[in-house]
Amino acid sequence: MTDSGNAMSVLESVFRAGLLRVDPLLMMKRQLKLEDNELTIDTGTEIHYIDLGKIKRILVIGMGKASARMALGLEEVLGDRIHSGIIAVKYGHTETLKKIRLMEAGHPVPDRGSADAAKEIISFMEGAGEGDLVINLVSGGGSAVMSSPYSSAGAAGITLEDKQAVSKLLLSCGAEIHEINCIRKHLSNIKGGRLAEIIHPARCLSLILSDVVGDNLDAIASGATVPDPTTFADAMKIVERYSLAEKMPGAVMDILKAGAEGKIPDTPGPGDPVFSSTVNILIGTNHHSLLAAAEEGARLGCRTEILTSVLTGEAREIAHFFAAIGREVCVWRESCDLPLCIIAGGETTVTLKGEGKGGRCQEMALAFIDDIRKTPSLAERVYFLAAGTDGNDGPTDAAGAFGSLEIYRKGKEAGLDPEDFITASDSYHYFEKTGGLLKTGPTGTNVCDIMLLLVV
Repeated sequence: MTDSGNAMSVLESVFRAGLLRVDPLLMMKRQLKLEDNELTIDTGTEIHYIDLGKIKRILVIGMGKASARMALGLEEVLGDRIHSGIIAVKYGHTETLKKIRLMEAGHPVPDRGSADAAKEIISFMEGAGEGDLVINLVSGGGSAVMSSPYSSAGAAGITLEDKQAVSKLLLSCGAEIHEINCIRKHLSNIKGGRLAEIIHPARCLSLILSDVVGDNLDAIASGATVPDPTTFADAMKIVERYSLAEKMPGAVMDILKAGAEGKIPDTPGPGDPVFSSTVNILIGTNHHSLLAAAEEGARLGCRTEILTSVLTGEAREIAHFFAAIGREVCVWRESCDLPLCIIAGGETTVTLKGEGKGGRCQEMALAFIDDIRKTPSLAERVYFLAAGTDGNDGPTDAAGAFGSLEIYRKGKEAGLDPEDFITASDSYHYFEKTGGLLKTGPTGTNVCDIMLLLVV
């Protein structure tokens, strides 16, 4: 496997095998079974039975980039038993559905479509009552595509523009996803368990596809039907940690301060009675995708090693970590151990330096290239791919990018210096000019990112 094109092909095949394992349509059909009036949900780690004979209506709601494909699978399992439904998805992440209405909205920054979707779903759920079963389909991106800016009788509300400004601040300051979600929850009418308050006393079954490192249910799509362990006081600490107070809209700071002082109600926490009729089930994770990726790597003749599914940190620093592993393998592994495909998953962060275009996976691949070019004798043998499982890396149309010495040489011939593009936070245009982008289009799933290192 010395040919660069062949190595890149192997990396892409391994990545796509990971995607297939967490395809929402296939997962729903594999894990949900209907026999007579009994619906069985079997994830392999937990099993639930629901007697649909005792249910008046099955209502479906959902939010997130994978929720349309989840809904397609649900319709194939339940068919006409579904009364009606509404789900919010990212623009372009759609499917043709029969019983469930789609509403497209903005991501990662909420837009007017996000607010409209939240308003429609809240109104829809206010009509649910005892005897109804609400099936809530949740995936990553739900925080943005279903956005209801906080309002309360005890405090002035905030606007969609306020929430947009907060989202942009949080996405650019280097905050981790659980920190971002903590603040989002406390600026929303539906997140942080507040949707469960609206659905109650109807029965709620949330089927959740995890895009959060560690798979904490309260963090996925900001835990709309999950008890919230965080508080307004926690949100204030995050604001202080990243020195955001002076940058936040005034109305947002007013709400966070009022909540921290106990002047307005906090999100419902563990033990709140609204959760007595709610069940939250995790149906797919990044770890599942890594297992399938490893199987594909082995099928293609590689030794495979899964490092972790909970990798976090600054994308540039993680790139140096993978480059170091590549050097170590080249020097110390025997030829009989090669080719070796090292597999990891998780979600990194990027602290923006410039006004360019890119995403965390592209920045990681570019930093990897910038690192390995310093030891070209070893770099000839290492290849890298970092890509988002949703098919969109940051605000771009690429899933991620490849890293190799060949791509560096193409850039050098064109007068491109990786360091300049890293400084400008412009990884997308570097890879666009060197042919290093991986474009899958919307994948219909979302379980964080996959990072692959191939040593030959």
